[in-house]
Parts: sequence; C-alpha cells; structure tokens
Amino acid sequence: MATFLFDEIIFGPVRSRRLGVSLGVNLLPTDAKICNFDCIYCECGWTMSAKSHKLPSRTEVKERMHSRLEQMKADGDTLDVITFAGNGEPTIHPDFSGIIDDTINLRNKYFSKARIAVLSNSTMLHKPKVVEALKRVDQNILKLDSGFDSTLQLLNQPKKPITARQVIDHLKQFNGNFTLQTLFIRGTFKGKPVDNATPLELERWLEIVEELKPKDVMVYTIARDTPVDTLKKVSQSELESIAQRVRDLGIQAQVSG
Repeated sequence: MATFLFDEIIFGPVRSRRLGVSLGVNLLPTDAKICNFDCIYCECGWTMSAKSHKLPSRTEVKERMHSRLEQMKADGDTLDVITFAGNGEPTIHPDFSGIIDDTINLRNKYFSKARIAVLSNSTMLHKPKVVEALKRVDQNILKLDSGFDSTLQLLNQPKKPITARQVIDHLKQFNGNFTLQTLFIRGTFKGKPVDNATPLELERWLEIVEELKPKDVMVYTIARDTPVDTLKKVSQSELESIAQRVRDLGIQAQVSG
C-alpha cells in the first residue's frame, strides 16, 4: 500500500493526535526511510540502506529550526511541542545529543512553554550519550510492541539482534520517567499470523508495564497506509480496554485509535 515520507527537516506545525500542536524534526534523509527497525506497519514504508543517503548536519538542523521558530513567533503561532520523529529512528543520528542541546536553547528562546518530545524505538539505549540526551527532554516516548522475542522480530524486523529483555533493561535507566508506547495490530505477514493483542501477549505486556512503571502509556494502532496490506487495526474499544487495564495498575494511559 502507499506510504509517505516527510520531505523536510523541519515540518509542520501539525496537530498530532497524541501531542497537540507539534513542530516536527526529521533527522533522517527526506527521500528515504533510514532506521534500525523495518516495522511491517511503518507509515514511512520499508527501510533503505543508510550508505546511499546523507543525514542532515547538526548545523543544518539548527539553522532550519531557528528560521522556522523565528517565523512562527513573528506570526503569533502557538506551539505545544517540538517532536523528533520523521523518516526513521532519530537517535541513530551521530549528533543527536548536540542537536537536543540546540533544540533546548532555541525552544527556550522562542517558545519557552513548549515541550520537546522524542519518538524512539528504544534500540539505542545502550549508548550513554543517547540516554543522557533523552533525559534532558520533556517527553521520552519509547517503544516496546511486545514482550515476546518472536513477536518483536515479526513486527519490528530489527536490523541487528535485540531482545525484549534487553529493551526492558535499557528502559529501566529512566526510573519510570518516560512514556511507554505500544502499537497494537493484527493480520498476517508472509503467511504468518500477527497479533500482539491476544490474551497471552497482553498478560506479558502488562507484566512489563508493571515492572517498568512508566509515568504514562500510549496505546494506539495504525492510522495510515502500511507497506503490508494484510494488516488490520485493533478496534478503539479494545484499545480502551487495554488502557483501562494499565490504569488499574495506577499508571496513566492514553488511547489513539
């Protein structure tokens, strides 16, 4: 099915279903998705080789962000959040830490009440500089789609070996000061059934939520086209039921259908 790419380094602002009025930051190429996951549900399509695509420089990101924020301020626009997302995994950028510092300074200058959020697949948390940079932002939104390695491999198609336990242990570095994000989906992929919302999956996932005790949880499902046409949304009522089970643990939960 058709997918899309963000064609700018700084895009928006857009009204995010999860975050409010959001100015997006894409630290990846504008003509290809570059990621260390190849999630079968990714709205940006399949992952391309990083060797043939250039990442924007720290200076380029800073200049583009400065220009956009300055113009928004002059126009009297509002801004809730600066969100690092884009065409792949933002934390793989070699200057991610420095870019976060630049963003904090520019946010403080132009929109001091705006939050800074990072949407990450949690795969780079073995790098201290990435972890420390994430701790400096207002909202770390960190992914874990399943507590079972077989499901994680099927859904996320990691480019390098990684286990659910490794992700869980790395998430513990934040001492609960992060948002856990999980996309629930079902269908088939290459003839194999896909469903991370089964009773067994949910039981394991809730055990992990209780173990990690994040400050809040985002549960959602696909909203746009995916590269695989045999996937289906999990219903809004199911998502609400999952979120309520999280709330029953004493943890805030937000649903995006």
